[in-house]
Amino acid sequence: MAKPIVDTEYIKEIEKARRDLRALISNKNCAPIMLRLAWHDAGTYDAKSKTGGPNGSIRNEEEFTHGANNGLKIALDFCEAVKSKHPKITYADLYQLAGVVAVEVTGGPTIDFVPGRKDSSISPKEGRLPDAKQGVPHLKDVFYRMGLSDKDIVALSGGHTLGRAHPERSGFDGPWTKEPLKFDNSYFVELLKGESEGLLKLPTDIALLDDPEFRHYVELYAKDEDAFFRDYAIAHKKLSELGFTPSSGSKATVRDGTILAQSAVGVVVAAAVVALSYWYEVRKKMK
Repeated sequence: MAKPIVDTEYIKEIEKARRDLRALISNKNCAPIMLRLAWHDAGTYDAKSKTGGPNGSIRNEEEFTHGANNGLKIALDFCEAVKSKHPKITYADLYQLAGVVAVEVTGGPTIDFVPGRKDSSISPKEGRLPDAKQGVPHLKDVFYRMGLSDKDIVALSGGHTLGRAHPERSGFDGPWTKEPLKFDNSYFVELLKGESEGLLKLPTDIALLDDPEFRHYVELYAKDEDAFFRDYAIAHKKLSELGFTPSSGSKATVRDGTILAQSAVGVVVAAAVVALSYWYEVRKKMK
């Protein structure tokens, strides 16, 4: 499938879908699983082969039945209800928009969203997503393969402030934080506390304390929520755009309904208008 034409009409549909997602996620309290869907569609990216990534392929039965994706059919069905109202939007854009909205609805940072992802019907082989039972080397292998950094790894791990593990899906049970529907820095605060009754700590969570570089960011984010929000928003945007290059015709960044930057042509036109206005004012004063 070709990339969608990201014109004014497409942007309008994105914003309508954003509103529908906001209502759905608030009503269903499904932010955690929607965020997980966005992550898992994007997290298969391989920077060397340029395969996988946020291309909507997780909707394919071959992929959503992978072990790491247990339970995500629920989120796919939620998204399908929105997709049926906005058929012009690609699944790839819809799933990443759902992740952005999930973070915002639960009090997290605003994440810039650039539309225009192309859908794919080709699914990568199983085994590209993180395995919660493994430690530091595995985490680095998986995220470095995507082209992400140590800071990105820790910041994205902080997204576990939302949700809980379900034994029928992962073999683990329980939430990471005391308020699993609130996006804040409590994941890091709880991680540094050590064992807390009723709260979950996976091997991949403990790994963040075992590596000095990881631990540096854990300690920073535990004491500075603003730093966490800033770095999380950057890392989430990176993850959501792995292998995605906006078309040259339209590189509009949409932040909560506002188009922040238009195409290169639009920027040139805007600059010309400003220059002409300035010239006009100068001429008036000279007369």
